[in-house]
Amino acid sequence: MHTEGDTWVCRSCENEAPRDSQAEAAMATQDAQRDDGAPAVADATQSTSETMQEPCPADDCDSDRAYYEMLPKPGGSYEVRLFTCVDCGHKWRES
Repeated sequence: MHTEGDTWVCRSCENEAPRDSQAEAAMATQDAQRDDGAPAVADATQSTSETMQEPCPADDCDSDRAYYEMLPKPGGSYEVRLFTCVDCGHKWRES
């Protein structure tokens, strides 16, 4: 979105909304960005029940089963597999 006078205008759909000076005062710009830490990321393997035979790479684990999730890589060229060991909970990925 960009501003045109007292209005915010979407560059894609041309939707318009009135400007709000209080809301704009709370916004961070690229020149004044703040670091609020890493964003919360959902564990993609947390709720899956599918497992596959995949040896756990943790040194102290002999498990050969892991939960897995397939996620598209940005750009869509290939996928990334996220694994969580069934026994020890160790997490790793394979791309």
